[in-house]
Amino acid sequence: MRLILVRHGDAYAGFNGLIAGINACTGLTEHGRRQAEALRDFLASSGRVQADALLVSLVPRAIETAEIIAPALGVEMAAPQCDLCEVHPGDADGMEWAEYNVRYGSFDMQAEPDRVFAPAGESWNSFHERVRTMLDEVARQHTDQQVVAVCHAGVIMASMRILLGIPDRTLTQLRPTNTGLTEWEHDPSLDRWTLHAFNETSHLLGLARAEGGMRRGD
Repeated sequence: MRLILVRHGDAYAGFNGLIAGINACTGLTEHGRRQAEALRDFLASSGRVQADALLVSLVPRAIETAEIIAPALGVEMAAPQCDLCEVHPGDADGMEWAEYNVRYGSFDMQAEPDRVFAPAGESWNSFHERVRTMLDEVARQHTDQQVVAVCHAGVIMASMRILLGIPDRTLTQLRPTNTGLTEWEHDPSLDRWTLHAFNETSHLLGLARAEGGMRRGD
């Protein structure tokens, strides 16, 4: 089984403004849509992925990305699923970061791995356990298939920590680019995962050149 994790395109979400979970996410920026379109065109022309299934998280920015690339994969998008979501912010969904810091206090999830982000939300440890369960379920349900899953940076980074045994606290991190591809292969006979690609972004090279040219012409 091959699992290709795709980070969503650039979105109206981040560490400024609102905490954008399932309820507060307003989807992709115009740049994010161009990124997803560039990935769609690359997948359609290259035959890079022969997908049997297209999975997606419940968050609008991931759903919009999946809808854009689906025609190139030739498969229907499955019902969105919680297991592919970013860390659940719970009651903080839609709250401004400044208000969050006043109400709950800023903290490092890695330093306090059992503390939930906010009431009804997830902790570092519970998030990683959810991702671990998701990986096991995808491997079990999609034997001998190629699966594309449009998700989030946190999910992709968690897959690296879980499957490569990377310690929770290190001086470096592996942060995927918007619409970057990360590919895993699962061998059921050994119950072993192999990493074939991390953050593949060749499809964005032409987009960067085009946008650079537009800026020079302004």
